[in-house]
Amino acid sequence: MFQGRMTMNDAEKVKSTKEKWQSNVLRSGNVRGVKFTTVSGTPIEMLYTPDDIENINYLSDISLPGEYPYTRGIHDTMYRGKLWTMRQFAGFGTPEDTNARFKYLLEHGQTGLSTAFDLPTLMGRDADDPLSEGEVGICGVSVSSLADMEILFHGIPLDKVSTSMTVNAPAAMVLAYYIAVAEQQGVKPLQLRGTTQNDILKEYIAQKEWIYPPAPSMRIITDMFSYCTRELPQFNPISISGYHIREAGSTAVQELAFTLADGLAYVEAGVAAGLDIDEFVPRLSFFFNSHLDFFEEIAKFRAARKIWAKKMRYKYGAKNPRSWMLRFHTQTAGCSLTAQQPENNIIRTAYEALAGVLGGTQSLHTNSMDETLALPSEKAVKIALRTQKIIAHEIGVVNTIDPLAGSYFVESLTKKMEEEVEQYFEKIDALGGVIAAIEQGFFQREIAEAAYRYQNEIDNKEKIIVGVNDFVEEGEQIEIPLLTIPPEVELKQRKRLADVRQSRNQERVEESLHALQQAAADGTNLMPRFVDAAHAYVTLGEMCNALVEHFGVYEEPAAF
Repeated sequence: MFQGRMTMNDAEKVKSTKEKWQSNVLRSGNVRGVKFTTVSGTPIEMLYTPDDIENINYLSDISLPGEYPYTRGIHDTMYRGKLWTMRQFAGFGTPEDTNARFKYLLEHGQTGLSTAFDLPTLMGRDADDPLSEGEVGICGVSVSSLADMEILFHGIPLDKVSTSMTVNAPAAMVLAYYIAVAEQQGVKPLQLRGTTQNDILKEYIAQKEWIYPPAPSMRIITDMFSYCTRELPQFNPISISGYHIREAGSTAVQELAFTLADGLAYVEAGVAAGLDIDEFVPRLSFFFNSHLDFFEEIAKFRAARKIWAKKMRYKYGAKNPRSWMLRFHTQTAGCSLTAQQPENNIIRTAYEALAGVLGGTQSLHTNSMDETLALPSEKAVKIALRTQKIIAHEIGVVNTIDPLAGSYFVESLTKKMEEEVEQYFEKIDALGGVIAAIEQGFFQREIAEAAYRYQNEIDNKEKIIVGVNDFVEEGEQIEIPLLTIPPEVELKQRKRLADVRQSRNQERVEESLHALQQAAADGTNLMPRFVDAAHAYVTLGEMCNALVEHFGVYEEPAAF
């Protein structure tokens, strides 16, 4: 029993009293005639009481902070001991542009760097690739070689800062550039802290930025697991990401279920590759979206820790408690921001960030108000960062750990979410696992159907979006400053790349690429070959294309 002093008779009395109260309230006619659901569509009861949590056992289902199953947080003191890492996603234009933004953010109180790369980089293409035309530096920073990475982190001591890099298909190559820059600074790999997103399964499901088919992609990832366990013990080789699944239109339950299913697939791949589960799993991290439904998001984060802990301990037999702990970064929901009345996005972001904090996140990014219109301006990004500072220092939510624990509503919602995630696990297993489900279009269809339902609710005003389908201002003028990327960025990046190709040792380039192809063919760990190639100023596109010859290119099957 959650309530230790509550007998079965007490629970029945509470339930009976609530039913009578609810009947009287409904007869009064004072209840608005709208559907009360979460953003994801889960029906919400009018009132929650002890009978809604009578089957929850405090010690086994919730417990204390820092203790299994970590529902209340993975650290015993949580924010009483240390605040979350405050990050702002930054990356645009040339490496010089982003380097200046990094330093601006660090000067204004950011405690970790989060790097956004442009589309060509995310696709493993160089700035001078014909398919890169018009996209260089537009949605993130352009990185084609070690020369770009040297400028990107110039003057930033990599042994003193944690760096997150949002890159997936070419994550191993970008990490190799980062290691090479650190070594130039005299920083040893074992001193590096940070994360590469590196979640290729999520790409097949939602974001669609892939290069190779699933099998070789998973091989690259397990090579990174092995290498980072030995050489970069403080670095997270993967951030298993639900963020993009949610941005694609999934519900909160789908985001949680599909993300954790991906995580379990990576664990199985690592074990199949011969890795010790208790050596590599403690360095796996997660990345979740924090959407607008305040309580649903808090319940999602609490359920995530509980589900992961139980799976690691009992299904996979991990012995190290650190393997049971789900560590995660949170970003406020980009898809919840509106181009209309963009200042409203400051308020949306604040509530989403607060949900992340109350849900026990280890790291947090707050979106800027102008992100539906352009890359964030300095003013907008400073407001977003200050939002985190206000939550941390002014409103008192960090004074006690997991302050919403014991809420009839929150505990009931957490339990329900856990149950619904397990139902999705059963469906995925029945299809043959995550990769088989991807190939059958299961995830894609589920997300598309959820997005369609939500859009219909907005169109029918069942869900109100302020400034979009209600409280609209006719003839609205957007008066906030916007960041624009000039065409000179692409020309500058192409010239730098041409200079790199001209000045490097071409014989060493060819040797590095041959060694990389040989490792792909014979099963040798690819990461040392990537690092050697990085030092030789082999470009990103050259490394990626060298592997295409052995691994091939992925083509998505039709899902509809």
